[in-house]
This record gives sequence, structure tokens and C-alpha cells, in this order.
Amino acid sequence: MCVLCSRIEGHDHVQTWRGAPHRWVEQATDRSRRWAARGPTSVARRPTAIEPSWVLACDENDQFHLLRDHSVVVADDRIEAIVPGRVRGRYRRITAPGTLLLPGLISGHTHVAGGTTTRGLIEGGRGYGRPLELVEELGREDLDAVTAHNLAELVRSGCTTQVDMALSLRQAESYVRVAGRWGLRGYPSAMVPGIGRLFEIWRRTEDRPLFESVPGSLDEIAASLQFGLDHNGTNNDRIRPQIGVHATDTHTPDTMRAAANAAQRLGNGLHLHLSQGPAETQTVQRLWGKRPAEWIGDFGFYDGPLLAAHMTGADLDADPEILRANNATYVHNPSAGGAGGGTQPWPEFLAAGVRTNIGIDTHSNDHLENVKLAVLYGQARFSLLEESSPRSLVRPTIWHAIRAATIDAADGLGRSDLGRVAVGAKADLITVDVTGLLVGNGAPPPEPLNHLLYSHGRCVQDVMIDGRFIVRNGHLVVDDERRVIRQGGQAVARIWHQLETEDWFDQ
Repeated sequence: MCVLCSRIEGHDHVQTWRGAPHRWVEQATDRSRRWAARGPTSVARRPTAIEPSWVLACDENDQFHLLRDHSVVVADDRIEAIVPGRVRGRYRRITAPGTLLLPGLISGHTHVAGGTTTRGLIEGGRGYGRPLELVEELGREDLDAVTAHNLAELVRSGCTTQVDMALSLRQAESYVRVAGRWGLRGYPSAMVPGIGRLFEIWRRTEDRPLFESVPGSLDEIAASLQFGLDHNGTNNDRIRPQIGVHATDTHTPDTMRAAANAAQRLGNGLHLHLSQGPAETQTVQRLWGKRPAEWIGDFGFYDGPLLAAHMTGADLDADPEILRANNATYVHNPSAGGAGGGTQPWPEFLAAGVRTNIGIDTHSNDHLENVKLAVLYGQARFSLLEESSPRSLVRPTIWHAIRAATIDAADGLGRSDLGRVAVGAKADLITVDVTGLLVGNGAPPPEPLNHLLYSHGRCVQDVMIDGRFIVRNGHLVVDDERRVIRQGGQAVARIWHQLETEDWFDQ
């Protein structure tokens, strides 16, 4: 027996290896058995044994191993054991033949309230700005309905943790209300500048609006910090707010310093768009003499967890090394511009050894689909640039994408207890059908991860957060799914009506 030092946050465990590699039995110490879930998970439950055809497990070196016909035992909010075959004992059994059990997916960049309000409207070339502005004008009940609809889609597609840059403080508060009611895990922040002030600063034609925006942005940062302090650790520690910075070209040294100080006090990190286009990089270089990835280091942005999205305007010869050296996480968003929105430099960041993640951004809430698109877009980029690029690229595979959406994202948040199917880790788990029509072959396949390249969110069968099912057999079980869809649709229809009165659809 080999006793290993635990890397799981707040948990010690013992592993017993038997037989050949990829086949082991893990048993938790008595400490894991005493974990008691609170909040929405306060009702005592019998331990659950999940019995899929395949398990993507993680060893003590953070390496994935595919285990066929193993059971995963969940007690309270933790994974208690991973055992070959059918575990003996009295358990609540979840038989899941034909599925692959994965750690829950983590989106490191999400604007939760934006998805259903822009989807289907922008693909013809219209801007997304006005629909997002109208979300902010919704009353509290309608705003919560939109948030709930979008969160239902996210968890339905396997996303168990959302790093949400809400477009305003109101939207961040809405996220916390719905996530708290359903028992979801999230890292919400309120974007600064908020959506009500954003476009006059971001789309400016000269710099006066930026400098005049400083008092308002400082007020928003102070309010965001108070929001974070009020909600930090709530929902049985499933809510850990961050500080959200829109981008470097909508801030000055004063507001960047204030955001960094607020993040240091809150302790959960920073979330921003970084070099999201060439214009941002050029503006920051002109104003402050440095590229965005350099400039944020002047204010201590790299002193804690940092998730940086897009980087389509980055200097790919210098900026990846800055992120790698500072332990930051680059978040690639395949659907950032809507369906078919274009590629981002994920192959270059992989080649540079940067920790990466696959995020949602705004318009699509299908996380599993975005994991697939990351691979397809990444391979297309690799093929186009392999011979002509002066820098190294990696041809991404589904293994890269799943790791980015799980282990790497968790590490970027400082959470060794997330993103892993391992004893002592949080029981944030999903099962995905890899045998059904259009995805599989009718029987458990020999290489199930490859079938994710033919899958999408509707292939997700079960979603568990902290040992509690949020989705079961493909349906939301923490709320009335039909009501969530109906009320979300009614709220979005009000936005459509306003757009019609403004002749927005005629543009």
C-alpha cells in the first residue's frame, strides 16, 4: 500500500493500486466520510454508485486514465471510491450503460445572461450590443428568468462551474440568486465598465470618454468588491466571486490599480478580456507604452488567479511566455463571435506551454459543443499555419480540450478538488452518451473520448454538483424545466419586441 500526499483541497486520502496500470481501487480515509453537505444538499442521502461503461479518471500525477466498467462511489459532496466492476453494498445505484463519466466541465469565461438574448440575431452580421443593453433594462423577475434559462442550458451541456463575467452588478446578483437556489458552482464578477456605460468608452473615437469614465469605474469596482465580500463562500462555498475587468483599453492606471487591490482583498482572482483584438493592443501601446499582457503586470494582476479571454490581438512571439511565466490561464472561446465566429490562437498557446481553458463567452451555452469546436477549429488553424508560421503550434486533440475544460481550468482557479474524477475530489460529474445514434456505434466504443467529437450538449445525460444531481436523464431536476424555458422565452420576447419598435431588425 502506498500512502500519497493529497493534492486535493481540504482532503487526505489513501490509494491502493492493484494489478496493471489503469486498474486500481481507491478508498477514502474516514475524514471523507464525515463531509456533510449543506444548503441545497442538506438532506442526508445514501452514498451513490454511478455505473457507466467508461470512466475518465485522474491519477496522483494529474494524468487521465480511461477505465472500462468501473463504478464511481459518491458520499455527500465527494468522490469516495473508484472500483472495478459493480461495487458491493447498499448504494443508490445509477446505472449508465453506454456512457462516459467525466469530471464536470469548467467554463473560464462566460457572460451567462447573454446567450439566449443574442443567439440567432447576430449571425447575419448585426452587432450584439443593443440586445445586451436591453437585458439590463429588464425587471428583476424577467432578468432572473433569462439567467435561469441560460444556466439551465449551461448545466444541461455539462458545465458544472461557470466563471461568469456578468455584464453588470445587477446581472451578477441575478446569477447568485439562481445559482444559489439550484446549488450551482460559480465564480461571478460584475464587469467594469458595466454594459450601461461600456460602449461609449470602448467604441470611443478619442480618449476623453476614457478619462472621464474613471470616477464611475472606481464606483463600480467598489460596488463589485462589496458584492464579492457579501457573497464570498455562500451556497456551501460554491459561490466565490471575482473582480471582472472588461479590457485594458477601457481602463486607466487608476482603475486598473483599484481592480487589482479589490481582487487581492477578495482573494479569488481576476477575470478579463485581454488583447481581444488588434485595436485593444494598439490603444494600450499608444497610451501606456506597453502591450496589454505586459501592462497588467504593473498592477499586480498576476499575483493571484487570472483568467484571460480571447487574445486574438496578442503578440504571439512574446505574450504567451508572459502568461506562462506568471501562471495565468488563457481562455479560448470557439463561439465568441456566434456560430462560426472564427478561430483564436489556441494552438500557439498550447505550444508555448500556457495553461488553457475552453470557455463559453456569450452566444452559445453548449459547453460540450464548444469543447468539440475548439478541437476542430484548432486543427484547421494548425493545418493552415503549420508550414508558414514562424512559431510553434500544437495540433490539438480531444484530449487537449477535455484537459483544458477540466484539470487546467481547476488549477487556474487554485482548485485541486475540481476538474478530476479522483478520490477526495468534489463530486462534480457528468455522464455523456457515446453509443447513441449519430454519436456512437450502438455499443460501448474502444476509444470513447473520440466520440465526443461527434457529440453535443444533448448527449449529456447526468450532471452532478457537490454530489447532488442537477440534471438526470437529460432533464433539469432542480426546477420545473418547462417553466424555466417558458419564462425565459417570454423575457427574451420582450427584448425582441423592443428591438422591433426600434427597427433594429431592418438594419
